Amino acid sequence: MTNADPIDDVSIGGEGIRLGQFLKFAGLVDSGGDVKAVVADGLVTVNGEIDRRRGRQLTTGDVVGFEGRRVRVLP
Repeated sequence: MTNADPIDDVSIGGEGIRLGQFLKFAGLVDSGGDVKAVVADGLVTVNGEIDRRRGRQLTTGDVVGFEGRRVRVLP
């Protein structure tokens, strides 16, 4: 993944959301079990850095990456 890859915007309808919830909400991962596995395996990035915390609180402007896609959190 490069900085030239497009970023999709996803509105969460509020100010914050947990990483695991956002992965499902944005359609990056299908189920909670899948979320647990991909996060634990270090396959998810937040703002360009691997993050293994499903419960990490995301805020407006954070960019989540998974399998070549990047998605920005919007309110």
